Amino acid sequence: MRIGAFLKQHATPLAASILAALTVFIGLWEDGHGRLLGVPHPPFIGAWGPKATLWLLLAIPCFAAGVALVKPLLKAKSLVFAVGIFGLTLVLRVVLFASRNGGDFDRALAVLPRGEGKNEYLPTLAAFEYGTRFVLDRFAELVPALPVHSAGHPPGLVITMNFLGLNTGMRLAWFCIIVGALSAPLTYVLAKRLFDDRVARIAGILAAFSPAMLHFGAVSPDAVYLTLGLLAAIPLMSGRIVLGAIALAVVTMFAWSELAIGAWATILVLTRDGFKPALKLAVACGIALLGTQALLAISTGWDPIGTFHATHDVYTIGIASRRPYWFWLLGSPTAFFLILGAPIAWLAFARLQQRAPEAIAILAVIAVAALAGFTKAETERIWLFLIPLVCLAAAPAVRRPTLLVGVLAVQAVVYELLFDTLW
Repeated sequence: MRIGAFLKQHATPLAASILAALTVFIGLWEDGHGRLLGVPHPPFIGAWGPKATLWLLLAIPCFAAGVALVKPLLKAKSLVFAVGIFGLTLVLRVVLFASRNGGDFDRALAVLPRGEGKNEYLPTLAAFEYGTRFVLDRFAELVPALPVHSAGHPPGLVITMNFLGLNTGMRLAWFCIIVGALSAPLTYVLAKRLFDDRVARIAGILAAFSPAMLHFGAVSPDAVYLTLGLLAAIPLMSGRIVLGAIALAVVTMFAWSELAIGAWATILVLTRDGFKPALKLAVACGIALLGTQALLAISTGWDPIGTFHATHDVYTIGIASRRPYWFWLLGSPTAFFLILGAPIAWLAFARLQQRAPEAIAILAVIAVAALAGFTKAETERIWLFLIPLVCLAAAPAVRRPTLLVGVLAVQAVVYELLFDTLW
């Protein structure tokens, strides 16, 4: 009876775990038999290559101290808690990256003869020799000639880089580290709009320790999109719909994927409050988005439709086109959920079984993203901005936060030392 009751009580997370295990097995089996699926170890983007530096001697005590700080942080004043998890995740991201790569924080961003940097954002800054308006006016025509990461996004980040003088790999890396670390306290702020203070704090702590946010939230520009997404989600969930809609329209100029924040908010309001409030939110987001794009088009010559089509063409001829849909339909969400923290994913699916609005909203968004197939693989990084929303879904189900955070810390350190996550 106990086994039967357990299976019934945890049917949804168990089913998700079985599907994930089968997906990992099939991916590694196919790859091992010479059928390439587009990443080193499908469904994961991390490439096998055990490595450690002397920074590991600092990383391990830092993670141990972080786990020990969970209880005191849960009892601290709100401001102390927010500052504490910002500082904590900032330190953990730096020492975790350095435990494998030393001080080469710009290894994925600097433009070198070898490496990922030539595919990142820095080479795009050459276009600003003709001014920001030129970049906006001609961006659709520039896309085919841009590095793949710049071509895959609107120009918001490169405009910011040009304005702030982020013209070296190291400057851009530290910008990503610091801005990305703001995601932990912002997750707490967002969670307070949905839950009581203790549950909100747990959500913030989960965001601070989520392995994917530690791995890819260090020097990946996707860490910036992560924080920007939260800046749009907070007012949307605070009842300040107009402000939230405008914020969403602005952050969409950094990443088209940020539109998923509006979808998440709409689904959450629909399941929690009903059709009319959800429709109001969706209409506000739509008007703000169209208005912002139209204003930019009139004032600068920005061509959103042409840019979208040019970006789609880049995806069509890129490596994603060689990644089979049949595998990545489940492979993309599997890699995402496992690397963001297997315990967090389990609790989010448990809450889905309870029909919690927060779980329904984020898992619906992820299901649509997987079915659409526009993003195949690399979702540990590309879907980074969705991780706080999974933490929100999981937080109310956490019973022993220190133990859970300890498991997340072990997963983060072990995976970083065994696999090259690049960012």
